[in-house]
Amino acid sequence: MTKTRKESFLIITLHYIIAAVLGWASWRLCNGAMHPYLALFVADAVATIYIWALGLVYRNVSFYDPYWSVAPPVMLTAWAVHMGHLGLAGALVLVAVWYWGIRLTWNWAVTFKGLAYEDWRYTKYRTECSPWLFHVINFFGLNMVPTIVVFLAMLPAFELLFRTPIAGVSKFSLLGFAVSVAAATIQLVADRQSHRFRREHPGEVCAVGLWKHGRHPNYFGEISMWWGVWIASIPAVGIASWYIVGPISVTILFCTVSIPLMERRQLKNKPAYAEYRRHTRLFI
Repeated sequence: MTKTRKESFLIITLHYIIAAVLGWASWRLCNGAMHPYLALFVADAVATIYIWALGLVYRNVSFYDPYWSVAPPVMLTAWAVHMGHLGLAGALVLVAVWYWGIRLTWNWAVTFKGLAYEDWRYTKYRTECSPWLFHVINFFGLNMVPTIVVFLAMLPAFELLFRTPIAGVSKFSLLGFAVSVAAATIQLVADRQSHRFRREHPGEVCAVGLWKHGRHPNYFGEISMWWGVWIASIPAVGIASWYIVGPISVTILFCTVSIPLMERRQLKNKPAYAEYRRHTRLFI
């Protein structure tokens, strides 16, 4: 379906509002009948399935792209409202997540061309896989797995907000807040440097600013963001607990899927990337 950029924004905004309403309704239905975190996940999954279905309608998997950065601040805020309290430790995490979410969503909006365009990663799967395999990859790999990974990364923050009267501000709260804000700022700087370089030097390898010191500073920032959330939540979840699976999952996702895909694309399209790769670290 060919839509202008403005029309596409309106369509996506409308359907994301509907997805939020569906998620809220699912939460209201499930809360009390199951563990609160499981009810939260059901709400998250229902919203994801709705967005996935819209991706099928518009034949564009990129319909899901803003979900990664929109869902966490909305869900954490809704959880804080449900708890009815927000201590300083919880507020710091909430501020960090909103800062990260706004920045990442803004970056998506700036680069968004409209529903007539689909991210190259999704087009790759669509063209290289059989129809049935593409739909399996689309539902699980491109929609549900990212939702699950980010949900796991949010769990420490859910627990912190749940226990916030007990978990006062500590050195972990301050350190985690600093790490998350610094990580989102690294992403901001890296993306701006990349956008500017690509405008001025199309087709060349970006090796300026943060990109001079690491091949994927934006991914480094994304991974560090969720480690910061976990660090800030240590007063509530403890160091030796299963909640660490959240930031570990994010790290695995980027190191085994996102980064290898980008590396192969860069090596294929830019001959100079091989030399850049030999002399530049993976992260900063």
